[in-house]
Amino acid sequence: MDLGITGKKVLVTGASRGLGCEIAKLFAQEGCNVGVIARDESALKKVVTELEGDGHAYYAADLLEIKQLEDALGYLEKNVGEFDIIINNLGGSLGRYNVLSPKNDWLEMWNFNVGVAIEINNRLIPKMQAKAWGRVVHVSSISGRHLRGNPPYALTKSCLTDYAKILGRAVAKDGVIVSSVLPGAFVFQGSYWDQAGKEEPEKLRDFLNHYQNIGRLGTPKEIAAFVVFLASAQATFAAGADVPIDGGSV
Repeated sequence: MDLGITGKKVLVTGASRGLGCEIAKLFAQEGCNVGVIARDESALKKVVTELEGDGHAYYAADLLEIKQLEDALGYLEKNVGEFDIIINNLGGSLGRYNVLSPKNDWLEMWNFNVGVAIEINNRLIPKMQAKAWGRVVHVSSISGRHLRGNPPYALTKSCLTDYAKILGRAVAKDGVIVSSVLPGAFVFQGSYWDQAGKEEPEKLRDFLNHYQNIGRLGTPKEIAAFVVFLASAQATFAAGADVPIDGGSV
């Protein structure tokens, strides 16, 4: 299948490792020019050197800081081009696990998992509307649908999924297709599940037995393929879609 995105300009946040890194690599394989953002500059340099083709760039930034966000977008638009595709992959737990966390902790979690995506979309989607073509994919989580696991993380991911659906409905008529993917538990070097497998193997086995019908953890590549398809020219009817990729999670 021809995904129809050769030469498209792609922005991927949280791209220094794991899923974000794999997403960037798949887009490069499709002939796209990719701009990647994360905080770890040395890791970003390595990612860019591993991308197929030319026309890629990176910018190390803490996107929670508005000035750094603006500088990153400005630099990457200058060095990659005006973006046709946004992959809002930034997110995480920030070490907040208590359902009785202070309000400011909840707000910080929301900003990290939702607010940054809103800021980026507000700056870049109007340019897509002007061209009558764009794709925006948000990396949410199946925990936001089941509301299971880390409470602050699950709730903010639920918000992200609903935001993407509402935004997708609003801009679909302009040729901008907005969607989200809801990954289940997946593993890569240094991830939560990688550490759990090494330090708490019984906990991992219990999780797989009770919650993963497929009987294993996923991989970044298995999820990245869905992200790239939703960003393709073939995804014209996916406005507001939220796609679980969770190995039969229950």
